[in-house]
Amino acid sequence: MATVFTIGFTKKSLRQFIETLRTAGVQRVVDVRLRNTSQLAGWTKLPDFAYLLEEGFGIAYEHHPEFAPNGEILDRYKKGADWSGYEEAFNRLLTERKPEKQAMELLAKEAICLLCAEPTADKCHRRLVAEYLRGLAPEIEIKHL
Repeated sequence: MATVFTIGFTKKSLRQFIETLRTAGVQRVVDVRLRNTSQLAGWTKLPDFAYLLEEGFGIAYEHHPEFAPNGEILDRYKKGADWSGYEEAFNRLLTERKPEKQAMELLAKEAICLLCAEPTADKCHRRLVAEYLRGLAPEIEIKHL
């Protein structure tokens, strides 16, 4: 059975982040953030983050913005919208985008880990993406790191 991992980088040092990935056996980080070049991204800012993962730790990196919220949904949530409204809007966006082909390509790869900023998955769209992937391949297991 394949496993899809998820992780958030906030409140983790680089050491904790990498050791968590290594312990889980992650081979590929799949960045599902909308804004991954902002100064707020800290040590996960592109292009340095991709270089660090690939050259420094042998972990592949891919950015998949088709699995990120759009700016409108994200900004509305940050301004105080409730989680259930965010979840509904994001799932509707995924339905509209129809990223099944990209999803199946990801699921064909081994040991992927969806990356976002939130420290836990309960109120993060990476959980929703993982559940979307499981909807396409019910046999996968989801593990939030």
